[in-house]
Amino acid sequence: MSPNVLLEIAELQDKTVSQLVQRYEQVFEEECRSRNKQYLIRRIAWRLQANEEGGLSRDALKKAEELAIGAETRVTAPRKYSTEGVKLVLPEPDSFVDWDPRLPPPGNIVERQYKGKMIRVIVLQEGFEYEGRRYKSLTAIAKEVMRSLTGMRQLALSRIAISIGSPR
Repeated sequence: MSPNVLLEIAELQDKTVSQLVQRYEQVFEEECRSRNKQYLIRRIAWRLQANEEGGLSRDALKKAEELAIGAETRVTAPRKYSTEGVKLVLPEPDSFVDWDPRLPPPGNIVERQYKGKMIRVIVLQEGFEYEGRRYKSLTAIAKEVMRSLTGMRQLALSRIAISIGSPR
């Protein structure tokens, strides 16, 4: 295979899907119906190699066409496994089905040190618990922590201001 074809095939990885669709339509001279990048790269690379090396002979194409006419073809792909003897098991009502995989399962405790204060959050089935209160999201807890720490700082600043302003 020539270095030019090898280089063009290597450059396909860096192209966008729109550029690949355009190149596909140039190479195959037909409308592209796919937007799958990997598929387009493989098809274009195959066609470039076939064009470079000659592809299938006319006799081979004619023979393949004759075989395809008489062949029984499937419309759907074969099933990988039979479903005989398979029992459908429904999830238990108390199990978490739509749980975000980024979060630990209910019952776990999430701890984090923030500005000298240890924040402990209990993960619940329906949200979170922080200092005896329930919250729908970790963001709500973060806002509460920020609010409480800001309030403590303002209280400390007001005490300092009072002590500076009052005579001893």
